[in-house]
Amino acid sequence: MFREQSTNPYSADAVSFAEIEVRAAFIRRTYAHLMGAVLAFVLIETALFTFIDIELRQRIIQTLSGSMWNWLGVMVAFMAVSWIAEKWASSGASTQKQYLGLSLYVVAESLIFAPLLFFASMWSEDAIPAAAVISLSTFGGLTAIVFITRSDLAGWSKYLYLAGFAGIGLIIVAIFSGGGGGFELLISGFFVVLAGGFILYQTSNVLHHYREDQHVAASLALFAALAMLFWWVLRIVLFLMNRD
Repeated sequence: MFREQSTNPYSADAVSFAEIEVRAAFIRRTYAHLMGAVLAFVLIETALFTFIDIELRQRIIQTLSGSMWNWLGVMVAFMAVSWIAEKWASSGASTQKQYLGLSLYVVAESLIFAPLLFFASMWSEDAIPAAAVISLSTFGGLTAIVFITRSDLAGWSKYLYLAGFAGIGLIIVAIFSGGGGGFELLISGFFVVLAGGFILYQTSNVLHHYREDQHVAASLALFAALAMLFWWVLRIVLFLMNRD
């Protein structure tokens, strides 16, 4: 169902051609860095919640969280970092450069997420944990599908990016048309599905198309997809709680 044959767009030295011990070590490093990125994101958000008082949080929420321009910013940031991660992988960027990119992206995502998380925490104590559990469970399930099927989904790239640009178009339409709650739910659902596609695609690249020294770029791409999933799942959770 998922298998799609393609040439390697990254390198003839892809880790998929290495010994099994080398492949296993690469996968461990990639997911260890992913967990580190997630932990850093949590720590930054915790610091923001600790040092920003409630009054300032409310002003930030009023200024930013209700704007659909934020949706656009998140999608542009995601598309950009996904493209950069793949560019680094194909051009052989240094490990130091990859670390810098991962660090900057985690910080940027933490700041982008802050208004939404401030709002969610004030709306319901259960919203953030519920969205986190759904996102991590979905990520784990999709990861397992790729690892079990060993699917090579490199050919999905152009379709995912085209869908991403179509989604950005939907957001722009919503901005200028003042789309209502139903439109918001439709857009959020579209991007949850798209994020799932990117998780499948990037996980496939981890198995088939990165070199042994590109574990940081691989973790960056995975983190971007997971962050995208969490953003839109949280918006759906908040929408459904608001209806209740």
